[in-house]
Amino acid sequence: MIKKSLVVLSISAAFFAQAQDVSTLRNSIDVYSNTLANGSAKFNAMSGSTGALGGDATALLNNPAGLGVAISSNIGGTLGFQSYNNNSSLGGSSIDYSKRNVDVANFNGTASFQLLTESQWKFVNLGVNYSNRNLDNYIETAGNKNIVIQKQLEDNNGNLLNGNLTYAGHAYDRTGSHSKMGIGIGANYANAIYFGAGLNFHTTNLEQYDSAKFHLDLDNSTDTYRKQYTPFSEQGSGFSASLGVIGKVNNQFRLGAALETPTWWGIERVYTDHYVDNSGYISYDNFTENRTFRSPLKATLSAAFVPNKNFALNIDYGIGLTKPKYKVEGPAETELNAFFADNSRAVSEVKVGAEYRIKAFRLRGGFSHASNPFDAVSLSSYNANGSVGNNSYSNLILGKRNTVGAGLGYDFKSMYIDLAFQNQNSEYSNPFLYGSVVNAGSGYTTGYYSANFDVTSANSVVSTVKNSTNLVSLTLGWKF
Repeated sequence: MIKKSLVVLSISAAFFAQAQDVSTLRNSIDVYSNTLANGSAKFNAMSGSTGALGGDATALLNNPAGLGVAISSNIGGTLGFQSYNNNSSLGGSSIDYSKRNVDVANFNGTASFQLLTESQWKFVNLGVNYSNRNLDNYIETAGNKNIVIQKQLEDNNGNLLNGNLTYAGHAYDRTGSHSKMGIGIGANYANAIYFGAGLNFHTTNLEQYDSAKFHLDLDNSTDTYRKQYTPFSEQGSGFSASLGVIGKVNNQFRLGAALETPTWWGIERVYTDHYVDNSGYISYDNFTENRTFRSPLKATLSAAFVPNKNFALNIDYGIGLTKPKYKVEGPAETELNAFFADNSRAVSEVKVGAEYRIKAFRLRGGFSHASNPFDAVSLSSYNANGSVGNNSYSNLILGKRNTVGAGLGYDFKSMYIDLAFQNQNSEYSNPFLYGSVVNAGSGYTTGYYSANFDVTSANSVVSTVKNSTNLVSLTLGWKF
């Protein structure tokens, strides 16, 4: 029988997560810095490309000046039917995972006030937009018998044994949701220039798991191991503000510009600290810490072509102007900030959307492309044959994203109904398994822990993940 452990922990819980903690890096970008937000079916069908068009409160998602374009009050609610598939491949083996869910994806309303005066100010409009995004994401990767980690153990009689731990599989599992509530005001000056401002309130909650399986040759057993500091849960609240303007060059062309401040997040984090207790057994405790995070400052430039009442074409270009950053509370935030400073890049996104009207019918379509959030990164990682090399990955953790949208609608004058389909695709390199020795004397590591002992690898395993997400949106709305 294999003894549980060789070492005893002599230090208190560590409050740092290595910058190689992929879950934290991914969530910093994908959750706390992401511009993705579910809008109405019209918004989604046009891939969110409405920056110089506006007309309802979904304008708060890209340019609040679009509130000023509205000439009537309206209210609408949207159901979102989302499904995603992750395919993770490694060494010739791949695993598919799919999941579906239904949520209230969006609610928005605009109150329009016509100014019956001699002034050039025509309308002042108030808007509210609520968007909800499901954060569920499960990535499972198959094992590889060529990847073997050696570890010295001892049996109950104190005899030292050399064990071989064969990598047998890995999974990231995230559940939760992110909501964004925006309130804003827009104004119409001379039916030619539109101004807007908005306040945005973000909330998020998530649970994150990171686990691996290893087969031990000494007793022919396979156990599940959890990454140090996982599972963890986070509850966050954030605030941002936005300003925008839209101007008519002439009756056919419009230009728009908007700026959204960073989102200042306060995050309460509960994480699991694994260690070897005084009896030589693996144990764990849960700890709480608070973090402050700042997402990038974002700018959006837009142009629209509206030759008549039946057709509209819009192009948006958005870019992050700063890098994400944590307030330094200790070594964890220092390492995370250093990783962002050295390896993150300004995320840019180009979106194109169009609408064509045939009497009461509406036909819509859109496309968007978002760039990689990280530069190419070199890692010491396992090859498929089990050898180790210094490999470069151009789309590490998250990759570029393409979105295609299509939809239709029908306007009943006082009521409207819209339907949209949207597909998002991305491909990226998915690293895991890396762990470091924090305290050699105590044996404290950031590796993976089972009920028996820990496994620490100085090298990463990297799979290729292909993600496809489909969203069907159904909106019912009223104009008054």
